[in-house]
Amino acid sequence: MKKVLIITYYWIPSGGSGVQRWVKFAKYLHEFGWEPIIYTPENPEFPSTDHSFENDIPANITVLKTPIWEPYNVYRKLTNKENEPIKAGFISENKKHGWKDKLSVWIRGNFLIPDPRKFWIKPSVKYLTAYLNENPVDAIITTGPPHSMHFIGLGLKKNFPNLPWIADFRDPWTNIYFYKDLKISWLADIIHHRLERKIIQTTDCLLVVSKGMKDEFEKLNPKRLEIISNGYDESDLKSETTKLDLKFSISHIGLLTPKQNPYVLWKVLSEICFENAEFRSDLEIQLVGNVDFSVLELIKKFGMEKQLTKLDYLPHNEAIAKQKSSQILLLLLMNELGNKCILTGKLFEYLAANRPVMAFGPEDGDAAAVLNETNAGIMIDFSNEITTRKVILEYYKLYKNEKLTVASKTLKQYTRRNLTIQLAQTLDSLVKS
Repeated sequence: MKKVLIITYYWIPSGGSGVQRWVKFAKYLHEFGWEPIIYTPENPEFPSTDHSFENDIPANITVLKTPIWEPYNVYRKLTNKENEPIKAGFISENKKHGWKDKLSVWIRGNFLIPDPRKFWIKPSVKYLTAYLNENPVDAIITTGPPHSMHFIGLGLKKNFPNLPWIADFRDPWTNIYFYKDLKISWLADIIHHRLERKIIQTTDCLLVVSKGMKDEFEKLNPKRLEIISNGYDESDLKSETTKLDLKFSISHIGLLTPKQNPYVLWKVLSEICFENAEFRSDLEIQLVGNVDFSVLELIKKFGMEKQLTKLDYLPHNEAIAKQKSSQILLLLLMNELGNKCILTGKLFEYLAANRPVMAFGPEDGDAAAVLNETNAGIMIDFSNEITTRKVILEYYKLYKNEKLTVASKTLKQYTRRNLTIQLAQTLDSLVKS
């Protein structure tokens, strides 16, 4: 059986979307002739933990770990947040951002390039070079963000030039939604772009998750570029049948940042609540996971605190159950220009839940194309108040008549097992070439 070294920052017991893609690949790779070997930090910083993925991994899988030093403890002392976990996506539980927070963000964007995990690159290259000399593998995969992982791959490529290397970009680098929020100087911007281009042009195969990302990265002339999207695992859905919520529940599961805050949705829901007492009584807004304070404040401003249910992060299996029980699933992309290529892993699990998806984002983007292809829901522009009202009232009417269902199609192509077949075929072709 061929062996592949997978270098990832996020691994069990990490929670969130960053871990799922490669946990699921590792789960199925052995079926297609590849044994995964995982390399991950011994002491990483996770925004949340989730032990439910442990059942996905074969008991005999090799997991290599070495310590990582990250500057987050310095950040915590500087900002007096020594007992707070690091949150992804610039999530904040309050609106106080002092000069120390702003300074920390500026340092992160201008000096910690490509990201705060950069201090793990050199020791990892040294450790893995020694390991690979004693334990050869047939290919290497690095996955980011954090994009520091790709520089470990770059270092190993210099030491093992004949070893195929795949760089997996789950999200963009310089085109990520928060890039400009890092207050990056013109010089640091040049460095970020130069390093991004170096990774893309050196890797033997660049892996991306959407057509939009492929179109974007093709301009940088990679040697080879493949799309393998995110997906859902059929085995996660084999639990007992879940009963639908009695309330007209609109549920968002996962990270919810200021840039995803759907002003028009909250405004329309508030207006319908004012106009229709029965709707107001039936409505339940469910937000599950880390939610920025600005989202909660806006819901409060529109007078819908009584309709809001806020839950903390749920383990993956419980999140799946929550998705299946919800009347409507709310998908919120980033309200940013140039966001058409984002295709979140959450979308595919929403599809598998077989509940109507009401999404907000670019109506001509990759996520909208998937919703149209699968007939699973609708994408609405963040500013489209008319369509928002129309869709909510249509869904509510179906809910009252107990006919709120969805007839999804062509989902099989997005199962984790079928996506792993694509990965194994890519690995096979690189080894043969």
